[in-house]
Amino acid sequence: MTSVRVENVTKDYALGRTTVPALRGVSLSVEPGELITVAGPSGSGKSTLLNLVGCLDHPSSGRVLIGEQDVATLDDDALSDLRAQKIGFIFQTFNLIPVLSALENVEFPLLVRRSAGRGGKGSDRGRARQALAEVGLAEFARHRPDELSGGQRQRVAIARALVSDPVIVLADEPTANLDSATGEAIVDLMQQINRRDGTTFIFSTHDPKIMARAQRVVRLADGRIEA
Repeated sequence: MTSVRVENVTKDYALGRTTVPALRGVSLSVEPGELITVAGPSGSGKSTLLNLVGCLDHPSSGRVLIGEQDVATLDDDALSDLRAQKIGFIFQTFNLIPVLSALENVEFPLLVRRSAGRGGKGSDRGRARQALAEVGLAEFARHRPDELSGGQRQRVAIARALVSDPVIVLADEPTANLDSATGEAIVDLMQQINRRDGTTFIFSTHDPKIMARAQRVVRLADGRIEA
């Protein structure tokens, strides 16, 4: 069973009276445990593709399947459940909540899931502490984002993405705001998690160092897969 299947997907955006195609008939399968990169220049459709796989947007045509579930058949509550249970997100701007500590940021998705009646058993705080420890930040649990370096903030974001034990992690330009050495360390960490836990990782990037680590590189240009 594939983790992700994208079938002949298009995505158009309306800008006034003009229709701008972002994706033009993209098809892609990602197997469980793969670490792949979607590469291409700005405007090639990388982030659009990740947003569709992450169920943050809907295709104009075609199908997106997570596991064997066609996401177009799901209502908003079911899509929220799917995102909460199976998909983790890592962004280039970290997207941490500034007034919360590192530990509280990692714990936050668990609290949201529990408040919606979808939480599991066990200690949310304990799971968050464990996730922070796994990314090497146990001693920074009480620090707020503005008290952390860029690399540390990205590690918090990785812990937050992984705390719910997702099947798929989507990483949109995760090293774009980091220096090269810190970026290498972040990719090392995600590669270790991929190998250890079998978590599927899909990166969007134009960073050749990340592409060199991937098991497979999918190259986009003008909304189409070119290689």
